Amino acid sequence: MKKSVPVFRRYQIILLLCTALALGACSSASYHRAQVQDDSTDRMTVGKVQREIRVGMSGAEVAQVLGSPNIVSTDENRREVWIYDKVATDQVYSTSRGGINALILGFGGDVVGGGGLGASGSSGAASTSQRTLTVIIKFDNDGKVRDFAYHTSRF
Repeated sequence: MKKSVPVFRRYQIILLLCTALALGACSSASYHRAQVQDDSTDRMTVGKVQREIRVGMSGAEVAQVLGSPNIVSTDENRREVWIYDKVATDQVYSTSRGGINALILGFGGDVVGGGGLGASGSSGAASTSQRTLTVIIKFDNDGKVRDFAYHTSRF
């Protein structure tokens, strides 16, 4: 004689499996943040300034490395001072949804009708941050770098 599983128990098992599949398909917030983060290597960074700017460089060499300055001024001795003032705001949002739906038509002879089961889930992340970089390059009377300084922040 064949023993049959009660209909209610079958639905419980199927619902449990659907829920596990749906939740497993959702990604964590940290995963989403990593997917949308921009780590471009062509932007100006403190490392780039430390590596490539040297005392004695010409203005043309500095411009080749860092691009055009935001501000050009002179000091009290009428020597040029270049200021690079960079501000960036990163705003990111990412979301995902996952789910599974099943149409149950019946098992064995115990179920006459049918029904549907479903499970779904979602996750996401939102983040806003700002970063600043200020680079000050001072030139001598011959147009060569005599000194440079920088400041960076992230909040």
